[in-house]
Amino acid sequence: MSTPQRRIRDLVYDIFATQGRAPSIAELARLTQSTSEAVQRLLHELADAHALVLAPDGDAVRMAHPFTAAPMAFVVTPAEGYDDRRWWGGCAWDSFGISAALHLDVRIDTACPHCGTGISFRSGPDTEPPAELVVRFPRPAAQWWDDVVATCTMIRMFCDREHAEQWTADHAPGSGYIADGRAVWRLAGPWYGDRLHPDFEPHTREHNQQLLDACGLTGSFWQLP
Repeated sequence: MSTPQRRIRDLVYDIFATQGRAPSIAELARLTQSTSEAVQRLLHELADAHALVLAPDGDAVRMAHPFTAAPMAFVVTPAEGYDDRRWWGGCAWDSFGISAALHLDVRIDTACPHCGTGISFRSGPDTEPPAELVVRFPRPAAQWWDDVVATCTMIRMFCDREHAEQWTADHAPGSGYIADGRAVWRLAGPWYGDRLHPDFEPHTREHNQQLLDACGLTGSFWQLP
């Protein structure tokens, strides 16, 4: 990652973390004393490297995992009431990831896709989610980046395994993988915990595969490309 790329990448993450929103291209240009054209070129380079995700027209930041600029079924707020920040969780995994990246206990609010019941709980770097929760992944790891926004949209949390299995049978029979919610929580810590660190370096494929294996997410479904 070049120095200009790194500067843009770090600003995007800092603004997501501190303000719960994505910066505009004009804002990034002002903060870097650059031009909008130069910033847009750098954003496209970062997107090509999977360092962030752009909106379909390429003129705005859509996601900087685990943060997203638009609602995606999860609301993440600090567990302590004196902190009024708020973030959209890109998916169940990313919601845990926001807590991990910020090293902060949070409250995660969503709804079970099968029954519509609200799911609200506290989680944090050392605070496990409720044992009954499960997370359904819609497609194998090798296909996540084919359409990463669509993938994230469908990584949903369910009340329990029975509801996830019934939803799958009704809407996507024979597809996906239902993971224990606590396994996904354990994965989010090392996957996202260094995302805001000033010395962050992108993980290698081998490193991330080891993280999946350590959480018991093994087999062909979990083989990264």
